[in-house]
Amino acid sequence: MKKVALFLANGFEEIEALGTIDVLRRAQIPLQTVSVTGDRNVTGAHDITVLADTTFAELDFSAIDVLVLPGGMPGAKHLNEHEELKQRVKEYAEKGEIVAAICAAPMILGGLGLLDGKKATCYPGFEPELLGAKTVGEKVVVDGNLITGKGPGLVFDFALQLVETIAGIGTRKEVQNGLLL
Repeated sequence: MKKVALFLANGFEEIEALGTIDVLRRAQIPLQTVSVTGDRNVTGAHDITVLADTTFAELDFSAIDVLVLPGGMPGAKHLNEHEELKQRVKEYAEKGEIVAAICAAPMILGGLGLLDGKKATCYPGFEPELLGAKTVGEKVVVDGNLITGKGPGLVFDFALQLVETIAGIGTRKEVQNGLLL
């Protein structure tokens, strides 16, 4: 099974990060939360502090197949300022590995030129940041190996799409039914 790293920066959107973590773990998809701050304690946009599984410096990228970027402000901005993370995102995307971003975080993909000619969605108002993308208003967009989500109220759509992409439609339906969706 593919292994996932979900990156956390101070100011992350808690619903997007924790909802995605919860759904993927319900699907028994191996997932590590990764702080980009250098400290495993990371505080979200609404003052909820979580303890990440590891830090960026400690993460063994050779054991990771999928990268997930939650949004929130200023969390997405902080992720976008992390040059080593952006380098890894670009490498993964160019190798055809799954890279997923929700809310404001698709701006990272746009800034790296990864959305050129691709369909993508994001939180309303961030469309200009998705450089080269064909922006659409859908809840979740899959274009090749890139998955983008619109925002916090749609976290289940985003996370369930990740489950489907990683573990198949059967696992998605099982998790979805368990969540009463």
